[in-house]
Amino acid sequence: MKTKLKKILTLLILAFLIVTFLVGGLTPRVVAHADGLGVSCSASGMAVLEMKTGRVLASQNMDKQLKMASTTKIVTALTVINNCDDLDKPFKISDKAVGVEGTSIYLRRGEVLTARELLYGLMLRSGNDASVALALHCADSIEEFAEMMNKTAEECGAKNSHFVNPHGLDADEHYTTAYDLALITTKALQNETFKEIVSTKNIKISGGETGTRYLVNKNRLLNSLEGCIGVKTGFTSKAGRCLVSAVERDGMTIVCVVLNCGPMFEESANLLNSAFKTYHNAELLSPYHFICNIPVVDGEKNKVRVYNPVGFTYPMTSEEQARVSVDYDLPNQLIAPIKAEEKVGTARVYLDDKLLFETDILAMEEVESDAIINKIKDIVDKF
Repeated sequence: MKTKLKKILTLLILAFLIVTFLVGGLTPRVVAHADGLGVSCSASGMAVLEMKTGRVLASQNMDKQLKMASTTKIVTALTVINNCDDLDKPFKISDKAVGVEGTSIYLRRGEVLTARELLYGLMLRSGNDASVALALHCADSIEEFAEMMNKTAEECGAKNSHFVNPHGLDADEHYTTAYDLALITTKALQNETFKEIVSTKNIKISGGETGTRYLVNKNRLLNSLEGCIGVKTGFTSKAGRCLVSAVERDGMTIVCVVLNCGPMFEESANLLNSAFKTYHNAELLSPYHFICNIPVVDGEKNKVRVYNPVGFTYPMTSEEQARVSVDYDLPNQLIAPIKAEEKVGTARVYLDDKLLFETDILAMEEVESDAIINKIKDIVDKF
């Protein structure tokens, strides 16, 4: 009898756990997938990219359209930097920037600051008031600035995003994807002003009751993760906790985006550390690499040296690198005349059957036609 009751109780507990899981009471731990990078991640959307090549090292629902809270401000900052003629020219903030809902640097009516100071307030403290002040400094309305933001995102390669405000407060038709946000961030980090701002841990700017504002960056990874250079935190009740982070190590810059991720700092650090552990920057084709000599017909020389002027590096696992091959598509011979730097073939780098990269093969030197040389000799002999 006791054994029977024990079995029934066990079945009831299992049934309860299954039902609870199905209705969302338990959060599943999904394993991220990307070429051998196995890391658990609870984010609704996630993407890990190597910045130079754009290779996706890990992903999870990376094309799913989601709310992104204050990570929106990455697009805001890049739009301002690209469209503001002088970041250091003081201007009077708009009254509409005072008392904006949410996080704030507490701008006051009639206050005068520079765009650069406001950018620090935007990216370090996530000031929603700073975002409105910057938007209305660059455009006549929030709607006009939002269109500028959408253009910025499109130019970065984002195809599944739409912005309607500069701060990221929840709104209809305001969304992005983990992959789009990673693309935008890789583009933004190529701008030295943006990179300098988002990697700053703390700074003093003007304003405030005492005449100075002390800003401390909300991104904890800047102090805890080796090589971290930013980028932006975010939170709203609908978007959840969001984080865009970037790390420089060993010649690589890797960008990580997690959207709606409870332990955003911990999981981002885990993803980034695992990416650097799994991948290395492999030089698959050296620049200015001499390839061979090609026979020349009807030339003053009977051969010409050829080379590839452009090199290629790519983030790879050690196992992948063993499967890389380089194909040199070259003719058996060339006919003079040949110009220096003339294209004579193509170099292609493959991972198995997948083309990763291709570049021109050029002649290293000029080779005159011997027919021309003989004609010149004939003319000289006549004199």
